[in-house]
Amino acid sequence: MPAAAPELTYAHRSILVIDDNKDAADTLSALLRMLGHDVTTVYDGVSGVREAARMRPHAVLCDIGMPGMSGFDVAREIRASDEAHAMTLIAVTGYGHPDAVRDAHAAGFDLHLVKPVDLNKLTAMLKAVPAPH
Repeated sequence: MPAAAPELTYAHRSILVIDDNKDAADTLSALLRMLGHDVTTVYDGVSGVREAARMRPHAVLCDIGMPGMSGFDVAREIRASDEAHAMTLIAVTGYGHPDAVRDAHAAGFDLHLVKPVDLNKLTAMLKAVPAPH
């Protein structure tokens, strides 16, 4: 039986997607836009940190395994900024074992999603992100 469609009865969020896999990033971004969110997509960690500071999104969905600046480094950089307190950081990774989840939280991520992303889980996580003022 197919999964039920996510409920759309919550405030939409500004979301930054950071992933070096362009296809994965673009697909996730398209899904989020279909749910009514305002989405910005970047394809490397350095651009992600810069864009997070510029746009101050409600949520950042960031891949962990990126070349150059990893998702762990991205989370640490964002958390070091003054704007970070209002952002929810969600790790998006192929690794779901307990050590990976622990490492993501230690780096500054609030939540952890395993690829491929379960849209219902993501929707539930986004409902918990503080609503826009």
